[in-house]
Amino acid sequence: MTVDVVEAWNGPGRHDGTLTTVLPEHNALHDRPDRSAFEHWYFDAHLDNGYTVVGFLVKRRPEDPPLARPWVEVIIYRPDGTRRQLAQRYPARAAHFSTDEVNVRIGPNAAQVIVDDGDLPRYRIVFDEDDVRLDLEFRNELAPWMPGRGETHFGDGGVFGWCVGAPRASVSGRMRLGDDDWDVTGRGYADHNWGIGAMPKVIEKWHWGRLYTEEYTLLYAVVATQERYGNLQIKPVMLAKRDDVLLSTGEVTFSEGATEYADVAGRTYPTSIALDCPGRFSLTLEVRQVLHAQALLEDIPIVGSTLMRPITDKLIGRPGYFRFRSDFTLSVVDQEDGSVDTVAGSTLHELVALR
Repeated sequence: MTVDVVEAWNGPGRHDGTLTTVLPEHNALHDRPDRSAFEHWYFDAHLDNGYTVVGFLVKRRPEDPPLARPWVEVIIYRPDGTRRQLAQRYPARAAHFSTDEVNVRIGPNAAQVIVDDGDLPRYRIVFDEDDVRLDLEFRNELAPWMPGRGETHFGDGGVFGWCVGAPRASVSGRMRLGDDDWDVTGRGYADHNWGIGAMPKVIEKWHWGRLYTEEYTLLYAVVATQERYGNLQIKPVMLAKRDDVLLSTGEVTFSEGATEYADVAGRTYPTSIALDCPGRFSLTLEVRQVLHAQALLEDIPIVGSTLMRPITDKLIGRPGYFRFRSDFTLSVVDQEDGSVDTVAGSTLHELVALR
């Protein structure tokens, strides 16, 4: 039996004719009593010193046990392509999550929204683990966005929510890495996921990314569900020009190019992907570098062991994570005169494959 899936769009169809105004509580904790409830806040910034930094504040991930402790993850990508990755769990008493606005604290790590009258929100974030400290301000250049009402509902009680608190932000602050300490600036992004249910049983894989040019911002996610959920592709895309959202839609076509095998992840990945919305835009991404590849089961004792791999491959598959650096070409159709504006650049994006 196929389970019904209701997407979040305001309509008509899989489209937002009117954008939802994102309120502070949309980006705050969605407090639910379900043992399978999950939620995290994500921040990243590409800094002018050549580093890219990523931070997660996690109440619970979908793959965590029901009563798992909250935790923090920090990833530093150095200019030479190497990375530093830290993760730390904390007792529940050392964490705080507000249901009114972004006000999250896990140990010494925190995120706080600041809203000045008439201005777009900004976020102060601190990640402080081991010899890494990030103290950054994300100042929005584009209003927060979410696809439709933000939540996709599955007929068996599952929920998946997505709110982008900072689709495009200028970043400034201070960064410490070991004995090195810098004042930094750059461009950043922040979003927030929440939901209910065992998402690995719902989702087969997802692509996620965004790109920036001087004028354009494009965000996308392509979520492929398992057979029980109709092998549906949920494909929210937001396209903006300067501070004006041109398009918020799920009515796009998606395709993957030729694949290559990554030994470290134990599975293949597409060397290119394409998104197309006829009469509005087309996007191609050509993978230039695999920044991060990981077999997701290898970090789990026993399950990820060599002895168990033949069994887990059969029962679970080979879940893997990839973060790519790709060259993109974006073509945008002007809705007044039909002219096409084509721009190019490079960006980061990711793939999580659960089967």
